[in-house]
Amino acid sequence: MKIYSLIFLFFTISFFGNPVEVKNDTPPLSPEMERLNTELSDVKAMIKKNAAYNTKIAFFIDMRIKSGKNRFFVYDLEKDEIVDQGLVANGFGSETNVRGELKFSNEPNSKCTSLGKYTVGKSYKGMFGKSYKLSGLDETNSNAAKRAIVLHSYSAVPNEEQDYYISNSHGCPMVSEAFFKKLEKIIDSSKSNIILHIYY
Repeated sequence: MKIYSLIFLFFTISFFGNPVEVKNDTPPLSPEMERLNTELSDVKAMIKKNAAYNTKIAFFIDMRIKSGKNRFFVYDLEKDEIVDQGLVANGFGSETNVRGELKFSNEPNSKCTSLGKYTVGKSYKGMFGKSYKLSGLDETNSNAAKRAIVLHSYSAVPNEEQDYYISNSHGCPMVSEAFFKKLEKIIDSSKSNIILHIYY
């Protein structure tokens, strides 16, 4: 009887003693999406505190993504999803000796991109055609108006992703003409200020 009991115990341990592996079908988030989610929570909190900001749409620019890839994201705050994306240039003053690694500055004449949150303001006709004034909301971009940092298009910026880097700006977020037309429709139809957030 003891032998049968030992055999029964052995099979019981074999079948039920080992933990069952639970497979998780949800793929892990990419580093880009993890960064976006982190910045998104801050922007949502800021918008919630101020009724002057658009609660439906926000713009995000991830400067850690190389310039030949889409890194300007139009984000639907209600559906919690990216609804459009495009290429955007960084300032040539932000370039370093290491390709793909950027530096940032808020100083006048630095020609650098400035990180931080902006409000997209009124449009005007400038040297690049229709452009939108940007007002910096953080210490890192408080000189945006003084530096004439604006959202504008430029014919040299391609509309499709590529494996090499695109042309640089003087510090402005500069997009393709086709992508600018899409942004223009969103901005001009908005009754409240849209937040543009540049991060790294």
